Amino acid sequence: MQARSNRNLLVDQQKEILNMHQPETRTLSPSQGLRGEIVVPGDKSISHRAIMFSSLAEGTSRVRGLLRGEDCLSTLAAFQQMGVRVEDQGGELLIHGGGIRGLQEPANVIDCGNSGTTMRLMSGILAGQPFFSVLSGDKYLRRRPMARIITPLTAMGAQISGRENNTKAPLAIQGGQLRAGAYRSPVASAQIKSAVLLAGMQVEGETRVFEPHLSRDHSERMLRYFGVDIQVFEDGAQVCGPVSLKGREVEVPGDISSAAFFLVAALITPGSELLLKNVGVNPTRSGIIDILQQMGGSIELLNQRELSGEPVADLLVRYSALHGIRIDGELVPRAIDEFPVVCVAAVFAEGETLIRDAKELRVKETDRIAAVCDTLGRVGGQVEALEDGLRVTGSGHLRGGRVNSCGDHRIAMSMAVAALAADSEVIIEDTACTATSFPGFWELLVQISS
Repeated sequence: MQARSNRNLLVDQQKEILNMHQPETRTLSPSQGLRGEIVVPGDKSISHRAIMFSSLAEGTSRVRGLLRGEDCLSTLAAFQQMGVRVEDQGGELLIHGGGIRGLQEPANVIDCGNSGTTMRLMSGILAGQPFFSVLSGDKYLRRRPMARIITPLTAMGAQISGRENNTKAPLAIQGGQLRAGAYRSPVASAQIKSAVLLAGMQVEGETRVFEPHLSRDHSERMLRYFGVDIQVFEDGAQVCGPVSLKGREVEVPGDISSAAFFLVAALITPGSELLLKNVGVNPTRSGIIDILQQMGGSIELLNQRELSGEPVADLLVRYSALHGIRIDGELVPRAIDEFPVVCVAAVFAEGETLIRDAKELRVKETDRIAAVCDTLGRVGGQVEALEDGLRVTGSGHLRGGRVNSCGDHRIAMSMAVAALAADSEVIIEDTACTATSFPGFWELLVQISS
């Protein structure tokens, strides 16, 4: 396929995004079982970083398997605004990086869409660049907390201003000279850790980040793959700047967060046996597998291997009789994005499932604790909201009904999974949001459940 220019690539993808945002309501009926082999889209977290690090690298990077969901397209468009040249060759992107000092001042506000990863990691990059920039996003992103990255970056000398006393976007960043240092994060967050490390890469000296539990380590793995000397220890990571990145070939594995919906769907729908190919099983992200196996789920990891520095496997999952468990501590950050669909599994499990230490769920795209209670409650789920988690009493069934996703892609897809094992049809309002992380979700669901 002939390579397309930056301008055509961006225009075509923006048209697709506009189409995706049309209001949608979907009606799903119970399934007789899920069978077959599927490949889920590329990992969203890794896709973001592949774009960012390729753009900061010296030379050309070839990226295959990139997730072309809205969040990642926001990151791609941001770097194109700053002069990075991208060629779309169909199954792969060629990203021509100009080095860590090769970015140009953007002429307009950078729109991060719905993507917290874009805004928070970009803040770390832009804090050390010699120009002015503004980051904004949609109404949901502008409500999300940004003090968590502004505080450590400001301590490094960054000049960042935001709404509501520097706690909310839009963020105005006057980039400039930073200083190395150490930061102890009050929460385990890969976005906070990555923002600080990305700022530290641009300054002289050692920058360290400590966290209460080990958060996902995609940044550390990929930076190392791009030639950066990253030191990782039990409760954090360190980079010694300034650094240079070298262009690489990157293979993005399937997203385990996307795979989670199909894992749970197969576990709770009688007659199911499903093989998910080429899924990333990074131990800092694979908490969903550990949780479902502890609940009695039959999930086998086959053909385990490594791809561009990330562990990958094929996942074979079969319908299983589940039971409730307690989920807390270090397991929580390893599965933080998957808790809406974990709660669906818990409804169909015997006994009680208790989730604690998960207050972070309240500051996602929605307050996911409240959203899970509302949506599952409307179809008969027994779910109680706690300050830092949820209590789910398994009943083994859900009735049909009508729910609203609240514009949250993971709530919409979780309710689709619940519908497959419900007693009657479930109507889900506002489903276009799934394009944020999983374009093609509904078509794939129909393919394996028909």
